[in-house]
Amino acid sequence: MKKPSLTLSLAALLVATSLTGCGTISTMGKLESGAGGEASKMWDRWIEADGDIAVATTWERKVKPGVTINDIEQVFSAVATERNMKAVGELPLSKELEARTGVKQKFLKVYSYCSPTTARMMVDFSPHMGAYLPCRLTVVERDDGLWIYTLNMDMMVKMGRKLPSPLKEEAWKVRETIYQMMDRAANGAF
Repeated sequence: MKKPSLTLSLAALLVATSLTGCGTISTMGKLESGAGGEASKMWDRWIEADGDIAVATTWERKVKPGVTINDIEQVFSAVATERNMKAVGELPLSKELEARTGVKQKFLKVYSYCSPTTARMMVDFSPHMGAYLPCRLTVVERDDGLWIYTLNMDMMVKMGRKLPSPLKEEAWKVRETIYQMMDRAANGAF
């Protein structure tokens, strides 16, 4: 069997690259302005984290010393109420592990929130967005204290396809709510 020539292989590579490039250029015109900057920030975080994609796609806040889990939960509830977000569930993982093993665990709990109207609009826009529902904040006890983690919602509102009105405005409200919940809870700001 005859091997393809180097020229033929290079030609195939150029064609594939140009087709991919055309798709990239076409897609870039459909993105929110500033999407490239957001992608660059995520890329930098991914590199700094030695390829940990979870670091690249999340926000985190170290909880200020003296702020308790009860304080965090009160702030989550207050912000959700202020901004019309619905608490839709909690997953007390550390308590479950303690019940299963009989061994004290570091605190680990997931808090879920949703704006049903915005969720419906987002899934109608892109059914794959259903995988990101509901919005979650996770409180993790580490050796250096408590931390709060949540999905980097700028991926949805700044980096993807242009969101039509009123979805864009509603998605931005959800983004701001989750960000405030994380930021205010970390600082114990009631």
